[in-house]
Amino acid sequence: MEASVQEETPVLFNFPSAGTPNALRELPPIERDLIVMPVPDTVLFPHMLAPLFLVDEAAIAAAELAWSGDRMVLAITRREMSIGRTQVSDLYSVGVEATLQRARKMPDGTTSVVLEGQRRMRVLASLEDAPALRVRAVPLYGDDERTIAIEAMMRAVLALFEKVVRLSRTLPDDAYITALNVDDPGGIADLVASTLPISIPSRQQILETIDPEERLHRVSTLLTQELDLLELENRIQSQVQKEVDRSQREFFLREQLKVIQRELGQDDPAQRELASLRARAAEAHLPERARARADEEIGRLETMPPVTPEYSVVRTYVDWLLSLPWGASSESTIDLHHAAKVLDDNHYGLTRIKDRILEFIAVRQLAGSLQRAPILCFVGPPGVGKTSLGQSIAQAVGRPFIRLSLGGVRDEAEIRGHRRTYIGAMPGRIIQRMKDAATLDPVFMLDEVDKLSADFRGDPAHALLEVLDPEQNNTFSDHYLDLPFDLSKIFFVTTANYLDDVPEPLLDRMEVITLPGYTEDEKLQIARRFLVPRQQRTSGLTNTPLRFNNTTLTTIIRGYTYEAGVRGLEREIGSICRKTARRIAEGRSYPRVITPRIVERLLGPPRYDIKLAERDEQVGVATGMVYTGAGGDIMAVEVSLMEGKGQLTLTGQLGEVMQESAQAALSYTRANANALGVDPRRFEKTDIHIHVPEGSTPKEGPSAGITIATALISALTGRSVRHTIAMSGELTLRGHVLPIGGVKEKVLGALRGGINTIILPQKNQRDFLEIPKTIRARLTAHFVSDLTQVLELVLGPPLSNPPKRTVVTKK
Repeated sequence: MEASVQEETPVLFNFPSAGTPNALRELPPIERDLIVMPVPDTVLFPHMLAPLFLVDEAAIAAAELAWSGDRMVLAITRREMSIGRTQVSDLYSVGVEATLQRARKMPDGTTSVVLEGQRRMRVLASLEDAPALRVRAVPLYGDDERTIAIEAMMRAVLALFEKVVRLSRTLPDDAYITALNVDDPGGIADLVASTLPISIPSRQQILETIDPEERLHRVSTLLTQELDLLELENRIQSQVQKEVDRSQREFFLREQLKVIQRELGQDDPAQRELASLRARAAEAHLPERARARADEEIGRLETMPPVTPEYSVVRTYVDWLLSLPWGASSESTIDLHHAAKVLDDNHYGLTRIKDRILEFIAVRQLAGSLQRAPILCFVGPPGVGKTSLGQSIAQAVGRPFIRLSLGGVRDEAEIRGHRRTYIGAMPGRIIQRMKDAATLDPVFMLDEVDKLSADFRGDPAHALLEVLDPEQNNTFSDHYLDLPFDLSKIFFVTTANYLDDVPEPLLDRMEVITLPGYTEDEKLQIARRFLVPRQQRTSGLTNTPLRFNNTTLTTIIRGYTYEAGVRGLEREIGSICRKTARRIAEGRSYPRVITPRIVERLLGPPRYDIKLAERDEQVGVATGMVYTGAGGDIMAVEVSLMEGKGQLTLTGQLGEVMQESAQAALSYTRANANALGVDPRRFEKTDIHIHVPEGSTPKEGPSAGITIATALISALTGRSVRHTIAMSGELTLRGHVLPIGGVKEKVLGALRGGINTIILPQKNQRDFLEIPKTIRARLTAHFVSDLTQVLELVLGPPLSNPPKRTVVTKK
């Protein structure tokens, strides 16, 4: 009589989760009388589910008796196959107490059962042999202490098991995942032992090993033996496969094909291709190392069958080597007058950038090849012409223009390429663009350098450090080429919207040129010279041009756009041209002169309102200047006082830095209350509410410090603030006014809002001088270094009857 197991590998493991007490483990090791179920050809481990087909009479009797009782059995493996009824002496002395989960009689007379192992048991004595074996057994428990040695052994076993699962063709892929989720040291050993294809005595030895550390050690030995066997098996199979690939049949077929082609007067296509590669290599101006590498790879191709996978890999690599411009240079212009005319024709203003380009051409005219190519970084808001300026530079210097967008690039291999060991490896984008340029000295634009990302594959910004370093880029190393490539002659131009997102080492390698937002006058000139003609040309209105006067363009700029650049302005002009083109195509009448009334009829009512300064002087309200992504603007800061307990309330969606500015303004006011004419005791009985309107718009930055302090002091002293003055500056606790950024944009925003007098920090006077003279002539600017100077300029005399709305009595 014998029984067989449906599956040698268990189908499921039901280990208790970490932190969950095992109820059986908590029981004292008392003796128990259990029904014995002989298990052939497998070893059941604790927490293991195993389906069995029973044909042994003792096993079937045990299943029937247990199923009618408490369904608990003692599963013990038989030592050897025997004829006749199974006796206790035929079994091992250590088994597993198991729960009978299922028992079904099959049509062929066998019984199908499912056992779930619970805990190890040792047989003490035999009680009866019929109708089923019954013995007295005692549970076996190991030491639960988790020592450092056990932790180390667990990690070693898991590492070996991972390698075995990866190499094995029979073990399921999720076996390693299951082992990772087992927290019990002994449980890991049991799981691995039940999974490995080892002998029954070896598994029984693991079962009879009670100490978890010793059990892990034995499993580790078994894993090492299995790993050595799998590695040898894979190595043998690989060698056999190579022999098959180099079989005699393939060799004779290729030789016969060559003979047939020779008899027919046909050349071998592979030989023609190799000859073509050698001719290209001879004509290319390759450096010594690149030529040696090309000859070596072409030599490999000659000895390699074209049908092998490696042939196409080497062929692609050689093609890349021969396609790159190793020694080709463009015939760039050194005519200063021509370059200046090109820049003026394509762009209005931008004097600083145009001067830098003309300086480069002048130095090249004098120094020749000794000159280093510049690395410029254009920084400015969207739509100010950073990308189109790169194209104009290429046209002015007579070089090819190539552009690489870095927005969203997060893999270092995008810059340096992949190594040739990877399938489908390609050079990085730098080398790919250089192949397209076909010259060593193009104008290379790296667009959106502040939009680079990073993840586990590396940081592409770090790879750019070599590309943009004049001391290193003459030997730039791409992972795919594995050869130095000269990038030192490239005119690099990078663009960014914000410098805060550019790494400091990368920023140090570039010459930063800021492109601030355009003034209203500059937008007007750009629209007249570039935007209107281009949109009329693209809309098919060349034969029936429209006229846009200055008033019309100013109306579009003020009412239909809110931006630092001119991208939105061009869209609105294009919309007017398209609507007019439709009327012409339909045969209807159309306006030849676009007036503000026609603009409103075609585009609808104005979408934006210009923020205007306050109409009259008020207490507790001061006007500040702000910088936004669409340019500059003005902002009112309101302060209200209420009877209370000295609390400070800040509203208007203020950022952390701006909240700190409000706290600093309040601290300065309290510290200098006597000098400002404020009763110090008033702060203990007055609640202060500081609000910045347009609460849905987030606001951040320290430049509102003097504005908040002015409004606060105005509310406490009852002195009104002059409504024709706007200000910006960071305030310290000692009352010092520190410099701020975005001066040009803030000044333009104040001018649009009807402000004629501005207050700026003393150290921002140099920034103010960079604003066009036509704008400065329309403003009165005061430069201060202390808050007392600000108060002297903006605060009027105390009001005899201050407005009631600035003082609210708290009920």
